[in-house]
Amino acid sequence: MHAPVTPPTLVLIGLRGSGKSTIGRIVADAAGLPFADLDDRTPALLDARDAADAINTHGLRAFRDAEFTALGSELEPSCSFQRVLALGGGTPTAPGAADLLMKERDDGRILIVYLHASPSVLRDRLRGTETASRPSLTGADMLDEIETVYLQRDALYRTLADHTLEAGEQDEKRTAQRIL
Repeated sequence: MHAPVTPPTLVLIGLRGSGKSTIGRIVADAAGLPFADLDDRTPALLDARDAADAINTHGLRAFRDAEFTALGSELEPSCSFQRVLALGGGTPTAPGAADLLMKERDDGRILIVYLHASPSVLRDRLRGTETASRPSLTGADMLDEIETVYLQRDALYRTLADHTLEAGEQDEKRTAQRIL
């Protein structure tokens, strides 16, 4: 007799402002699935309010290590029920995270969707939003560094993704509907 097949966890990746948290919640609610957001889980591991507080207090390396720990906890075999998981924008860059994501993807335990948006769309979305919880990643202003971070991460996101969705050309509800 075969063991029951557990549907894969939907993992959303993309740059900040691509809609991972918002779209993830919409998809999870519509599908009746649990939702987890590493943007909440990672700072909690460092007893921080948010990512900016965690990075300012502990440094970027400690934050990336905490991201990997949070990711590993969410992907443990004991957490194999179907759910929606939004990663932090930099989670795939944390040491070991890309390898873990590829292994889980190749084993059929996760389905990775890259929510792609151009740097200009991301800049427009983030302009006028609360930015205190979004730390600079390059030392430049958060809006000014978008192009640099995009160029650093786009190829990795595409390599990891099972599917890439253009998330910048429509609203979050339509993007969520495409995922469903």
